[in-house]
Order: sequence, then structure tokens, then C-alpha cells
Amino acid sequence: MPFFVYLWCPLRFDRFDKPVRKLAYCGIRGGAIVTTFQRALQLWSVLVFAAREQKVVSYEMLGRMTGMANEMGRELGHIYYYCKQKDLPLLNLLAVSKETGIPGDGCPEDLSSLPAQQARVFVYDWLGYGAPKVEDFEETRKTVEKGKAAATV
Repeated sequence: MPFFVYLWCPLRFDRFDKPVRKLAYCGIRGGAIVTTFQRALQLWSVLVFAAREQKVVSYEMLGRMTGMANEMGRELGHIYYYCKQKDLPLLNLLAVSKETGIPGDGCPEDLSSLPAQQARVFVYDWLGYGAPKVEDFEETRKTVEKGKAAATV
């Protein structure tokens, strides 16, 4: 039976490269740590359900629904790059800040047409498309990292 624990992460860096101490979520199943790619797949399912219901979901609610900490930018990034690579509507745009109603600063997409982009997510046939595999997120991330490395050379 899966169970979840919260671990104290001794040192992390915020987006301004200042060291901070935070409580970090870590899911454990049968002794193995759940990867960010597996957590992205969990978020995918919740976001597909939200799309079918034509609703946006706050980071807080996503955290409550999945048992993850509210810091899920990396996992949403996996979904973003997967959707970009497969030319799908950007499913990650349904995850928003409770205070602002828009995705956080880490979202790499231009948000000037956010309502139209979210409308495309709402009408897309996500169930017909099916869910990606964990390996799909891993491969997409490798491709993105290679592209970033090539761009800096």
C-alpha cells in the first residue's frame, strides 16, 4: 500500500538563488522514491479531469488532491514541455495561483492570451488522446535539456 511522508530538505535555493530551508514532499512506494515524472503523471490526471469540467485548479487545491506540496513547478514543467513537443493545448495552464488566478512566474509561456489558451485546453479531447507514460515525460525533458545545452554553446 502506498504511503507518503514529508522530509526536511536541509538546503534549497529559491528563484533568486538565496538558500532557504523548506519542507519538501517525497512520496514513497514500496521503499522507492516517486520521481518528478511520476508526480507529473499524477498531475496530468487531475488536470485532465479539470479540463473536462472546464475548471482551473489552484496550486493549493492540486496539492490537497494529490498529497504533494504546493511547489510543483518542475512537474508542471514536464507537462508543459510534453504538450509543446506533441503540439497539444498546454494542459499545465489550468494550474493557477489562488491569489492571482494565473500560472506562476515560472511558467515559460506568454500569458497574454491565457483565456483563449485555457479555452483550447477545455475543448480538447484529452480522454481520446490518452495519458502519456512516465517515460514520455523523461524523454521530453532530455530533449529539452539537449536543446538548452545546444543553445548556450
